[in-house]
Amino acid sequence: MRVLLIAPTCDRDDIGEAWVAHQWAARLSERHEVTVLTYHKVGRGEIAPQLPRARVVEWVEPRGLGRAERLNSLLKPGYVPFYLRARRWIRAALARGETFDVVHQPVPVAMRYPSPATGLGIPLVMGPVGGGMDSPSGFDAEDTAPWYVRLRSLDRLRLRRDPLLRRTYEQATCVLGIAPYVAENLAGLTVRRFEVMGETGLIELPPARDRVVRAGPLRLLFVGRLIRTKGARDAVAAMGHLRHLEVTLDLLGDGFDRGACEDLARHLGIGDRVRFHGAVPHAEALAAYQEADVFLFPSYREPGGNVAFEAMGASIPLIVADRGGPGFVVDDRCGIRVSPLEPEQYARDLAAAVSTLAGDPELRLAMGRAAHSRLAEVGLWSAKLDAIDRLYEEVVAG
Repeated sequence: MRVLLIAPTCDRDDIGEAWVAHQWAARLSERHEVTVLTYHKVGRGEIAPQLPRARVVEWVEPRGLGRAERLNSLLKPGYVPFYLRARRWIRAALARGETFDVVHQPVPVAMRYPSPATGLGIPLVMGPVGGGMDSPSGFDAEDTAPWYVRLRSLDRLRLRRDPLLRRTYEQATCVLGIAPYVAENLAGLTVRRFEVMGETGLIELPPARDRVVRAGPLRLLFVGRLIRTKGARDAVAAMGHLRHLEVTLDLLGDGFDRGACEDLARHLGIGDRVRFHGAVPHAEALAAYQEADVFLFPSYREPGGNVAFEAMGASIPLIVADRGGPGFVVDDRCGIRVSPLEPEQYARDLAAAVSTLAGDPELRLAMGRAAHSRLAEVGLWSAKLDAIDRLYEEVVAG
């Protein structure tokens, strides 16, 4: 099948969406005849050598955009020139007589970017897309993120008012959402077909670990950026309710909210049981899952998240927010989902979940085994690509 893959960022040596897009491109090109439209950053090598089985059409990202990496990652000012170049290229290719069976645009994940392939007569698959989640109202006053992060709140307004964006989602043959909540965000549009599919996954299923109950404190692990919405502060607050138990918490990651988390741990007098490791290499994080007993990830505005899959691969139970991507991936067999309404309630309920697992070692082991099984169902690239193949066949036939 001739697939046109639109990936404004694509790089196996980068992180985040660039790495995810490369996974799509590399794996799809093993199964289909793939043409990739992409950018590469100034100073980085071309993408074509990374994708020997694909035809790569790439441009250099406009200069100056990489100076504020976090701002650039959020707002993607380079998307406008990419959109224009990609749309001109597609039109010219069609005029030359080239044909494509399907267009697939897996990135950007956020639903604020129209596709350059909209309205050009080729079946279009958008996604997996996500984002656009609001924080529970009880948490708004505590956000310590920079001003530009709050611009995400405009996403739903644009879906209602931006004609170019609305046209992309209403004319797409299929929209893939990274969790069921995406359908709610698209409720004001007439979407032709909607399916749920995670935006990323693990390359292979790690060996199942036959864990045993061991002596010593229960070891909780958090992995993620220390920003308010990731819930690290709520994990620390929950530790304040667990003084009666032998429990430790290791936090791997760094970010705007680290100072507030450290201050809270000192204020609660639990600094000896809460350890801040900062940003660590990925290999070190993977090793930490193996040493943990429970993965505590209270992110309450998490659209997807690969860390849940990594924890499931380590055969440990999870405690997550009952919303967003983790709330969909984790079911009652492999973890405990907690509703975040406001900070004090959330900390108490997270602590109650920890207490449940601390008091029932056999439940922990059973949930860890179920987590590994659940990963095989929803978190592997092989299963994702099989589903995409079936979807391509259906949209082309349709």
